[in-house]
Order: sequence, then structure tokens, then C-alpha cells
Amino acid sequence: MSEQEAPRPAPRNRGQVVVRKSPTRLVGDDAFQSPQLSLFQNFLVNTEEERDKLSNTIALWDSIPRYSISRNLQNRMRSAHGTLEILKLGFRHHQVDYLATITPARIEINEGPDKGKTMDFYPSASEELVEDALRKMAADQQQGFFDKKGYVSGVAFSLYQLREELARRGHARSYREIQLSLEILHKTNIEITTSNGRDEHLRSSTYFPSMATARRKDIEADPSARCVVQFHPLVTRAIDALTYRQFNYHQLMSHRNQLSRWIHKQLVMKFTFAALGTEFKMMFSTIKRDSALLTGYKETRQAVVAVVEAFEELTKAGLLMKVEKGHEVRGARNKLEDVEFVLTPSHTFVREVKAANKRHKDANEEAGSPA
Repeated sequence: MSEQEAPRPAPRNRGQVVVRKSPTRLVGDDAFQSPQLSLFQNFLVNTEEERDKLSNTIALWDSIPRYSISRNLQNRMRSAHGTLEILKLGFRHHQVDYLATITPARIEINEGPDKGKTMDFYPSASEELVEDALRKMAADQQQGFFDKKGYVSGVAFSLYQLREELARRGHARSYREIQLSLEILHKTNIEITTSNGRDEHLRSSTYFPSMATARRKDIEADPSARCVVQFHPLVTRAIDALTYRQFNYHQLMSHRNQLSRWIHKQLVMKFTFAALGTEFKMMFSTIKRDSALLTGYKETRQAVVAVVEAFEELTKAGLLMKVEKGHEVRGARNKLEDVEFVLTPSHTFVREVKAANKRHKDANEEAGSPA
């Protein structure tokens, strides 16, 4: 059976947000049916089962190390007054050096042992999972929106629906945890600039610039009460410019290791020439710089072990056929400084990359843009 764009699924009954009227004044009704949104939602698949596993990576946005500080590390970093410093993280994308400046969210805690306290939070792994789940939901009919005139994009959903999506992908969260993650994403500001100061129209914004959530009493009465979030402007720009790629979201969410998920997305965005017999090389130093997930290790060898464990998880998951260490870079007293990793893709990953390439080509042809 040849690959084709499967018809979109019929709306689910329980918890499904069917948008017949604009859920807020953020966007008009036509934003849920725009041509650019349709391209974002159409995947190259054979079956609905395959479609359920797919989502989109976002160029540049998914290269930013914006979820790299764990909750445990944040607890150690906070001052006695619950504050965190502004975070600055450098990374490289398409041979351009960028700087991400993250201003933490200030949250008033209303429940639990810290009730009554005001604390700062950086977005971390839980918030990353929530955003990935919402982007998946935005790829479903009647939930995602893209408003060309207002230049905004986002998703309409219910907390019940988001909770179910996270649970069925192996990341169960309580309503309280989900609401906290949404608040952190809405209140954390991130500014992206190039290191040389060149203006690339990358403005300062919160992760979710606008958010409308149902009131607590409404959620308790009806878990399907609708909510709306707007995605970051870089996501909107990617939807408009078609700079996204389909990938195996279900497999990504099955990884228990956050570094494994980061490497997975990097391979989707960079290893676009994957074929049987081809190899892809990644340097430890590149992974450390661009993920910002290895700064907590005192010794390079310990961080290298963490990278090896992430690659082992990706191999067991079927993304890679094998991973081998290439040359090592050693400094004074034979101290390990860098390691090359040589990756061989699995047959499944090669097939997925080829489908993503064709889908990208077809979308650009339909939109009349160069691939």
C-alpha cells in the first residue's frame, strides 16, 4: 500500500473539544480551518494508527535548551526568598550562535506543603512534556488554530483531554501538576538573540504568550471545560514558513530520559539524509553545549556516561541500529575532553525520515514555496 495522507479522524466523544464557536476572543473561527494549519495537520501515513503516533518538530524552537534546569536543581538554586536568577544559555543552530535569556515565572503556590509561598520556576521536563502534548493535540482537527492576520497559533483543549494524552503516552500527571506547568509556561519569558547582536526578528515573549483556562470550580464540575493557549511566536513562524517536520512523537514520549528525547528531536531535524548504510556523527561537546542538560556533572567522563545511556535507550527503542564511539580528544594528563559518536539509523527511522522528506516537499509544492 502506498503512502498517502490519511483522512482526519472523527471527533472523539469524551473530553473532545469541538470548536464551533471561537473559545475566546483570541482568534476567529476561520483560524481553526486555515490552509497553513491544514498543512501542519496533514501527515504522510498509511493508517490512522500511524497518524496517531505523529507530531511535528519545530525548526529553531526545538533547538533551544529551554527546559534544561531540573526541578531538583531549581530547589538548590533558589534564594531564601524563593527567587531564581535570570538564566542565560548559549546554543548553536545552523552554524549560528544564539543566546537564550530566560526570566523565571513567579508563582503563588495555592496547595501542598508550600501553600502560601511565592516561588520562581524555570520550565523543566514536565513543562516540556506538556508543550509536546499540546502541539500533538494542535495537529488534530478542530483543535489547533493559525491566524495569519493576527499572526498567532495555538490549541483549544480541555485539562481532562491533556491529562489523558499525557497518561496514554506514559507521563501521567495530576490536574494540579498540569495547571502548574501551564502557569509556568505562560509566565516564563524567553528572549532569543544572536551572539553577534544581528536582528533576526526574534522577539522576547513568554513560552505561551496568551492563555485562557477554565476556572477551578468549572473544571471540578466539568473536566472537559475548554482552555486555550497561544504558542510561542517561533512556532507560529514555523507553521507559516513550513519549517517543521513530522516525526514519531509516540516513540519520543516513550523515552524515560530527557536527554534521549532531546537527541531524538535533533536527529529528526538534522539527520534528514538518513538512508541504509549512512552514518551520522555527533560530538559530546555539541550535545553538552546545545542541550544544556549535562552541566550538573563535575567530570566529563560522568557526562559521557550519561550520553552513552541516552544512546542505549534510543537503540533499544528502535531509533538507531547501533552507536559506536569514534575518536576521543584528550588534554593535559590524558584528561578526556571530547568524544565522537557514530550513529547508524534503524530501518524504521530511515523509513520515517523519507516519509518526512516527502511530506515536506509536498507541503511546499501545495503552498507554492520552494522546498
